Amino acid sequence: MLSLERIFDSDELQSRFFGPARWLKDDKGYTTLEVSDRAEGKDIIKYDAATGTRTVLIGAEKLIPQGQTRPLKISDYFWSSDDSRLLIFTNTRKVWRYNTRGDYWVLDIGTGKLHKLGGADAKTSTLMFAKFSPDGQQVAYVRENNIYTENLLTGKITQLTFDGSDVIINGTFDWVYEEEFGCRDGFRWSPDSRAVAYWQLNAEGIGVFYMINNTDSVYSKVIPVQYPKAGYPNSFCRVGVVSASGGTTVWMQTPGDPRDNYIPRMEWAGTSEAIVMRHLNRLQNTLQIMLGDVKSGIVQTIATDKDSAWIDIDDEFKVLDGGKGFLWISERDGWRHVYKTSRDGKKTELLTPVNFDVIKVILAQEKENMLYYTASPENATQRFLYRMKMDGKGKAERITTETGGWHDYQISPDAKYAIHKYSSMQLPQIVEVVDLPKHKTLRTLEDNLALRQRLAGLKINAPEFFKIEAGNGLMLDGWMLKPASFDATKKYPLFVFVYGEPAEQTVADNWDGADYLWHQMLAQQGYIVISLDPRGTPAPRGRAWRKAIYKQLGWLAPMDLAEGVRRVTTWPYIDKSRVGIWGWSGGGASTLQSMFRFPDVFHVGMCVSPVTDQRNYDNIYTERYMGFPKDNLEWFLKASPISYVQNLKGKLLLVHGTGDDNVHYQNTEMLINALIAAGKPFDMMAYPNRTHNIDEGDGTSLHLYSLLTRYLKEHLKPGPQ
Repeated sequence: MLSLERIFDSDELQSRFFGPARWLKDDKGYTTLEVSDRAEGKDIIKYDAATGTRTVLIGAEKLIPQGQTRPLKISDYFWSSDDSRLLIFTNTRKVWRYNTRGDYWVLDIGTGKLHKLGGADAKTSTLMFAKFSPDGQQVAYVRENNIYTENLLTGKITQLTFDGSDVIINGTFDWVYEEEFGCRDGFRWSPDSRAVAYWQLNAEGIGVFYMINNTDSVYSKVIPVQYPKAGYPNSFCRVGVVSASGGTTVWMQTPGDPRDNYIPRMEWAGTSEAIVMRHLNRLQNTLQIMLGDVKSGIVQTIATDKDSAWIDIDDEFKVLDGGKGFLWISERDGWRHVYKTSRDGKKTELLTPVNFDVIKVILAQEKENMLYYTASPENATQRFLYRMKMDGKGKAERITTETGGWHDYQISPDAKYAIHKYSSMQLPQIVEVVDLPKHKTLRTLEDNLALRQRLAGLKINAPEFFKIEAGNGLMLDGWMLKPASFDATKKYPLFVFVYGEPAEQTVADNWDGADYLWHQMLAQQGYIVISLDPRGTPAPRGRAWRKAIYKQLGWLAPMDLAEGVRRVTTWPYIDKSRVGIWGWSGGGASTLQSMFRFPDVFHVGMCVSPVTDQRNYDNIYTERYMGFPKDNLEWFLKASPISYVQNLKGKLLLVHGTGDDNVHYQNTEMLINALIAAGKPFDMMAYPNRTHNIDEGDGTSLHLYSLLTRYLKEHLKPGPQ
């Protein structure tokens, strides 16, 4: 049987992962990390893709700094363009959600010399985003919000920016750019290694949210976070280019107020004469692709995309043919499709004339006229590899041979091989090398066999995927877990897992680790567990599906969910008097909406880290889907759970970390005040100084899920009746 301890306090049911892997420039093999049998660390191993021949390329013993006895602990690694040097990221520290700060070392493969970057005055774990110049002779990095280059031949360190501070941010980003645009690494080497293009953000005047640390000292400490909320000012953002040897920055003359426009993506435009930027207005419904001249700063718009709702920012942009053209994504025809625009902007052509969404571009092979991408035309819960000609002619060819699951690929530059990672809802990740396009498995790199054998010994039923109507012909995808001893003649309590917002799809045929196992544990104990994806979730079901929620974030999706659950409760083995729901973050907000607006459907709710008032969340996310509060205040209020507390009838548990820099603890405090004023009883648990994921500190995850399990079993009795 599954138990909380086995899931959250043991390694027994944890997946093993492979990598990180790097394809080598010669197309003949890849490198990865493996535990060394000669030193306390990891070796870097080279594998021949065709034969599987294994070679210890760099033994862990070569990664022991002078005066130390242990090898560097490798968090990540990167090869120079000629594979003669290795850059190692180690001793990492978290910045907001991710470990992007740490120490960097360079190993010269020929001499065996190991060199720490940053200079003698660099504090421990202060470097960010170090990367080789294209010629492999220099490394650039960010240190305390300034950018530096370091010559690997002479050791000379050159400071490129001098105004970095808590307010001026060079080469990286503020909180909201990182969270909502995925922006972290904020500079790019020019192709000729002579210049660096970078972002600069000025956060002066940004609203500061103060969190309080009450537990780490006798006196409380204030933690300020620059956090622009919906309708409030943004950081001033601009992009500039500076010589790698130092000098004056040339700033790009992008149009409009830099506080009311975004530059979420930038890279060199194939040559060292220009950069290409994606420029987005504050409402995020007009995207301009711009070329910027690095000598004058003059910009030219070569393509514009508009949407009546919003435009998503992705990482699918590719520079083609040395900068003669650019590959990008648009939903202008109702599907997420790939387009190519010429450098002069005179020609834009559709490369994927298919009636389904392109989910992710994996590889664009210009000489071979072939585009590889993931898609799933028939089943929105799955992912497969396709390819088609880049000239838009011919049909889409499915490469993945398996019939189900979720598949991702790391394709070699010559597209002869791929590292193929796949899983399903009941199958932990398997990693293998396949040849392309036949997709024949050459060897397995990680099969999680021990975990699969343990899972096979559990008394659990396989997940069942289904579709349910939610009114007017609208069909929702769902999955269901039944008790191992399921008896269709009896009635079981229903427990619903929800997210229901654009950031996540919960109905996905992929491995979800501890959450999946916890849901299976609850099924073992007598619950039927389901999840449904309402409109607005990022499923590959076309633009209309995803953008139906525009200006109704938090309003429309709970209606879909409630109607879907109503219909599920008509099934003969569901006890409609025992229905519970839980969710986290956006799912926490969906849980509150469900409990407050549909108390006839849902009787017990457990909500973790919820947004309770749409005006409390950051501006990039909220304005993307809701517009500005001043223009859409009625819907901001309608879409906020706090507006409906008077309708609560069932049992409600609120959980939040007081150190949540993403969805502030303020949300739960405001909701508590509203519940008190409405005379509504509820239960609540605060986790001191825990962030949005509530996973810091020994025993925290076990404690949290024990609380959720106990509350559910107390108020929503398990087992058939």
